[in-house]
Order: sequence, then C-alpha cells, then structure tokens
Amino acid sequence: MWECIVVGLIATQLEGLTEGQVEIVNDGFMFTEGPVWMPTGEWVFSDIPADTIYKLDKSVYRKPSGKSNGLILDGEGRLIACEHWNRRVTRTEADGSITVLATEYEGKPLNSPNDAVSRSDGAIFFTDPPYGLEGRDQDQPVNGVYRIDTDGSLTLLVEDMPRPNGIALSPDEKTLYIADSRAGHIRAYDVDAKGDVSNERIFTEIPGPDGMALDVEGRVWCTGADGIHIFTPEGKRLGIIKMETTPANCAFGGEDGKDLLITARTTVCKVRTTTVGLKPKGK
Repeated sequence: MWECIVVGLIATQLEGLTEGQVEIVNDGFMFTEGPVWMPTGEWVFSDIPADTIYKLDKSVYRKPSGKSNGLILDGEGRLIACEHWNRRVTRTEADGSITVLATEYEGKPLNSPNDAVSRSDGAIFFTDPPYGLEGRDQDQPVNGVYRIDTDGSLTLLVEDMPRPNGIALSPDEKTLYIADSRAGHIRAYDVDAKGDVSNERIFTEIPGPDGMALDVEGRVWCTGADGIHIFTPEGKRLGIIKMETTPANCAFGGEDGKDLLITARTTVCKVRTTTVGLKPKGK
C-alpha cells in the first residue's frame, strides 16, 4: 500500500461537494496527467516525460506510451490515449494491440494530441496544442480541436484557440466544453447530432485551465493554476479545492464513482466527493 499524506483543502467553499481532505496517494513521478478509472477496477494515469502509463501502485500499465497525455475510455471501455510525443490518438484493444485513430489532418501530422472525450455514438473529440512537439516543426497551421467519427474521418471543429487543452461533454452531450490554457477561460459550444459545434461562448474564466471532469449533475470540475474549480452547468462558481501543487487533470472513479483522482505534477492525489462522476456512454 501507499501512504496517504494530507495536503491543503478549503472545504468551506465547496458547499458539501467533498468529504475530508485531499490526500497524496503516490508521488515521485516526473509529470502526471490523464487519470482514468478502468473497467478492471483500477486507476491508470500518464507520466508524460517517463513515457509510461502507470497504475496507482506505481506498477507499469504500458511502456512506452508515446509520452501519452490525456487518457479516457470509449463507450466499450477501451482506453483512448492522446500520444503527446507520437502525435496521434490511439485505442488499446482487448488483446492489448494498438489501433491508430488519428495521426494527421489534410496530409500533415497533428501537433500533439492533448486530451479527449468520447460520445455515445462512438465519436471522439480531442484537442491538439503544440506542447508535445519539443522543438519539432509544427505542421498544422492551427492548434485545433477535432472530431474523429466512427468511419475514421477527421473533422476540424475549432481553429482559433491559442492553447486548447482539457475537453468534456455535458451529460446530455449537447454542450462541448474546451479549456484554453493560454486564454484563461473555458469555452462552451452547442453540439448537434452530427457532432458539429456552434454558438461559441465563454463559459467561465479561471487561471490556467487544464483538465476537466463532469459529474452526473453536469457540474464542471476543472483544474487551474490555483486548484480545482467547480461550476454549475450555468457557469456559476461553486468553489475551489486549493492545492499545494498545481493540478493538471482530474477524473471521477472508484467503486461508486465518487472518488476524484487528481494528477498534480510529481504527485497523484485523491479526494472523496459527495457526487458521482459521469461515465462514458456506449452505443
């Protein structure tokens, strides 16, 4: 087992949404990202510079990982990885083989896929900032947000964001949220049945927004420079979980879906909540 270490939390600002304090459940990593609760009943997450997807006990789930960043599940419980270094989005099949879902757009390599969200019809939306290029040329003229359809086609949905990062869908899948880390805000878009977006608007502003998780009530839990900010579906701020270390991403999981796992630089933390996280929907 790993030792739990209490870190900072301002619970009075959360209106009963958390129970207890944030705890470090493991540390000593390089830069953690992309937590996800697996159908096997275990957590996995990315350590980008280590080129590894770890389990919570620090055992290796996959190495090399293509310096994976965001990890999610599709509706069939398969792991979708935004391979930061390999500049692609992949799916891990039941037999452990890797299927490449997207690696280029209009004949040019993607930048470095960062985070993703799946829809019940099998479509996958992902962000593509240049963070993982690490000195390599950027072939795409924009830092885009894309949709992968079930036939493998790739559609550019948003092309005017400086640094698109975390991405999430509302419970009814009619609203797409995208964090722009450089602009310091989360945008919201209406999503139609095809998966196209419209009605762009600023959902909220926070410092350095990064990864996001939604609960079943549609509340948005977004990591920022000073902690995890929680908002109603209407954009009303409910509070902030103050962190001693800047968090990069978060995800709901655990046996009842009420644990919030937080990747925060060299650590992985957890806090118990009173709500249930949104799960991927199957076709």
